[in-house]
Amino acid sequence: MDVSLCPAKCSFWRIFLLGSVWLDYVGSVLACPANCVCSKTEINCRRPDDGNLFPLLEGQDSGNSNGNASINITDISRNITSIHIENWRSLHTLNAVDMELYTGLQKLTIKNSGLRSIQPRAFAKNPHLRYINLSSNRLTTLSWQLFQTLSLRELQLEQNFFNCSCDIRWMQLWQEQGEAKLNSQNLYCINADGSQLPLFRMNISQCDLPEISVSHVNLTVREGDNAVITCNGSGSPLPDVDWIVTGLQSINTHQTNLNWTNVHAINLTLVNVTSEDNGFTLTCIAENVVGMSNASVALTVYYPPRVVSLEEPELRLEHCIEFVVRGNPPPTLHWLHNGQPLRESKIIHVEYYQEGEISEGCLLFNKPTHYNNGNYTLIAKNPLGTANQTINGHFLKEPFPVDEVSPTPPITVTHKPEEDTFGVSIAVGLAAFACVLLVVLFVMINKYGRRSKFGMKGPVAVISGEEDSASPLHHINHGITTPSSLDAGPDTVVIGMTRIPVIENPQYFRQGHNCHKPDT
Repeated sequence: MDVSLCPAKCSFWRIFLLGSVWLDYVGSVLACPANCVCSKTEINCRRPDDGNLFPLLEGQDSGNSNGNASINITDISRNITSIHIENWRSLHTLNAVDMELYTGLQKLTIKNSGLRSIQPRAFAKNPHLRYINLSSNRLTTLSWQLFQTLSLRELQLEQNFFNCSCDIRWMQLWQEQGEAKLNSQNLYCINADGSQLPLFRMNISQCDLPEISVSHVNLTVREGDNAVITCNGSGSPLPDVDWIVTGLQSINTHQTNLNWTNVHAINLTLVNVTSEDNGFTLTCIAENVVGMSNASVALTVYYPPRVVSLEEPELRLEHCIEFVVRGNPPPTLHWLHNGQPLRESKIIHVEYYQEGEISEGCLLFNKPTHYNNGNYTLIAKNPLGTANQTINGHFLKEPFPVDEVSPTPPITVTHKPEEDTFGVSIAVGLAAFACVLLVVLFVMINKYGRRSKFGMKGPVAVISGEEDSASPLHHINHGITTPSSLDAGPDTVVIGMTRIPVIENPQYFRQGHNCHKPDT
């Protein structure tokens, strides 16, 4: 035996075993209808069956030890995306209850069977349905309202026994417009005499789409006011008319009137209109067996401005005071800084965008300082009113904070005019007297403050390097006299700060006299 074949055989048996276990588990919890083959996403019933009920999945015992005997059949049905039924001759009616569990269904085929009618709203719980094949059945009529909520890509209706009547006029219109690929199908209807007629040749009188008109195309009201709008639907067959007001916040009432033959009118009354309904679209619809027509009314509500939000400064790329303002007409915006109008500059500017009634943006600061601290007030104004809100903006602390002290109340002093004049006169007189005194002192100092070089008497003298060395010592004086020099003896000379005793030479002057005479 070749051992190289063992891995392949082992893998095959493993897959087979896992598949068997899975099928056993699915079979234990899910009962597929008779003559059908089921998977997690499809139900295929192609073999003939005489049952007259739509095939439904059934939950069975899963064998769990926790006591839950059945699984959630709703979860299993939600995963089914395709149902194919063929050769079920006894299936005559498709009910809404048959389809409501298959909320994820995308493709439905019921062909070559005995289907005769489909109940209204049968597909109301199948919003994802895109493909429907109802060919080769016994349908005699079919309503367009079955497919009103669907976005069909293809609707197969060939080989049915439709009666030529106003009830299938909508098929003729869809075929002309190429809706759901009906234009590529050979559709026929049976006349009263039993003859077949191509659908596009059918001609039914007094069978058309309804016509509709409204009293206002654009309705403008102020907040709190009341308003009445009229919608008229006409046509043959006479249409049903109604207003679609889902989501409207204002109080509303409907009043139906049949004013003339083939005219169905309905009034819509709005009471205490709120600003929340600004921009709301009111839709009036008129329906008959041929189809639906609609007309829209744009509701505009004027109301005073409101500051929805004003946030504290937040650092992003720049500091931003974010704001949201509502108002209709859109309000103009102004800013105050500490109660004064704020002017835009390179440091402060406003950026915002406006979408309808909402204005949203930022008051931006590029590198603000403590001078930009303070209260910022946003003012929004339109013809109906004004709104404002204030926020405190703190960007930077002051570099040299001033100690806060309680302010001292100012003291007001009142002087009489006479007292003020007298005080000024006294001050001027004192100033003049001081000036005269200074001048006199200056003159006296200059006149008597200096002494002559030879003004001192006595034998005391001070020797200086500037005096003539030939002068007698008792005549030398620089005007510098100290008490010590006055107390010295008669034969003392002061040199610097030292007293040196001096003995006069009685022959000094005699020798000096004779120094110029020639020797004999």
